[in-house]
Amino acid sequence: MINVLCIGNSFSRNSSRYLHSISPDITVVNLYIGGCPLDRHFRNMHSGERAYALQVNGVDTGFYVSLDEALLNRPWDFISFQQASPFSTKYESYEPYLTELSDYVKALCPNAKQIIHETWAYENESDKLINLMGYKTHGEMYADIHKAYEKAAKSINADLVIPSGKLFSVLVENGFKVHLDTFHANRLGECALGLLWCKCLTGKSASDNPYSDFGEGVSDEDIAKIKKITDTL
Repeated sequence: MINVLCIGNSFSRNSSRYLHSISPDITVVNLYIGGCPLDRHFRNMHSGERAYALQVNGVDTGFYVSLDEALLNRPWDFISFQQASPFSTKYESYEPYLTELSDYVKALCPNAKQIIHETWAYENESDKLINLMGYKTHGEMYADIHKAYEKAAKSINADLVIPSGKLFSVLVENGFKVHLDTFHANRLGECALGLLWCKCLTGKSASDNPYSDFGEGVSDEDIAKIKKITDTL
């Protein structure tokens, strides 16, 4: 059994929705606050506030927990960090919060491997991409996201980087629609993210995974193509 804790927001919720279904030997817990940036996780670390909606294997539990309660709940194999998407292109927004969080997690969970979850860029021609973030294309935004997360991974000597942003970039280039509201993942996007996380955590080929029950609107043909793309990353 692999135990995974995501210190995240709605993007880690997207990424973890199908993970347990794809690989039942993975238990994934997401600490959810919508749009939560690293500086707020940092403040929660100090306050001990039960600010996080607890999501287990893609399902809301109705419980709220503090960061400490989650970290001490079980022996975690992997713990992930990510920046909130509006700040993800600017590395200066990551620090000193990421390093402090990483050190804190190491103190409480010394055996857990630390993950940097590289989040994704917004949909081409969307209002958020152009007017909020100031980019013309998905690719331009992703390039800056990638640079920032590369620095983030080095800053904490991360054990693993999950390239969700790269995956979305490649899928967009191949004509897939992966965004729900121009920035969150739609069902097909969540399918792809789950397959990527499973591959990164287990080292097993996505193409060899038999799971395909992603619901209406995700065809077997699309799943097969996404699995092949995932295996190239």
